[in-house]
Amino acid sequence: MQSIINLIRWKNLLMIALAQYLIKYALLQPFAVNMSLSHFEFSLLALATICIAAAGNIINDIYDIETDFINKPKQIIIGKTITEKTAYNLFIVFNVIGVGIGFFVSNSIGKSELFSIFVIISILLYLYASFLKQTFLIGNIIVSALVAFSIIIVGIFELIPAMTSQNQAIQLTFFKIILDYALFAFMLNFLREIAKDIEDVDGDFKTGMHTLPIVIGRERASKVLFWLSLIPLLIIIYYINTSLYKQPIAVGYFLIFLVGPLIYTSIKLFSAKTKKAFHSISNLLKLVMLFGMLSLLLYPIITH
Repeated sequence: MQSIINLIRWKNLLMIALAQYLIKYALLQPFAVNMSLSHFEFSLLALATICIAAAGNIINDIYDIETDFINKPKQIIIGKTITEKTAYNLFIVFNVIGVGIGFFVSNSIGKSELFSIFVIISILLYLYASFLKQTFLIGNIIVSALVAFSIIIVGIFELIPAMTSQNQAIQLTFFKIILDYALFAFMLNFLREIAKDIEDVDGDFKTGMHTLPIVIGRERASKVLFWLSLIPLLIIIYYINTSLYKQPIAVGYFLIFLVGPLIYTSIKLFSAKTKKAFHSISNLLKLVMLFGMLSLLLYPIITH
């Protein structure tokens, strides 16, 4: 059982669920925004998202067996504690559950066409694992977009079906806030993907992948990652300066938990050389993403 929990990457799934619950209960509910889903239906939406993400993690590990033997031999699960056949069966089970729940939730709010979202995401995760991951930057963009979409999907299911001509302005205002957080998640996850590619360059090269560090070299990729890391940093500083300057609590939070760690990450990137250094940078970016999502808890405080 422990092997299955590790295989589906429970910490990443927990972070997806946390982000979705924060959007509903820290951002939307305190402001009495019109929403479509009941508490139960929303829990099902979160469960569907997590199941499909878990299936994506499993199929990713199935296709990564060869590279993982080189990159992280001590962390291998498939082939050691779980057979490849069992892993593939789990992939199918999680997908069926996720898509099935997605179908139920879509129909329960009278928007059966939204069911196609779950099918498309499931297919994209399979395509990512099977061959998109090997292509230059395309795989990084796809998986980062899917992480961002796990946030956007809350707005699609909660806000859009409940939109009327009377409440359109307020619904779109909150949908834009959700999009801002999704963009933040996309940028940080994209940086993480490149950091992981640099970390895993040896195994990826031997298995014929075409990641950024393989195409342009590890050192150049590191420098590209450094310059890219400045983009979310500058955007957050601009946001603090234009939108939060009258809210000292929010300014303090953003400076300590987002700006500070991002500056530290950029400094580390400038001199990073080893596999261990890029691994710690990847973990640091995940931590910044978590703090970014937790900033949703500030909305009820700073607007009242």
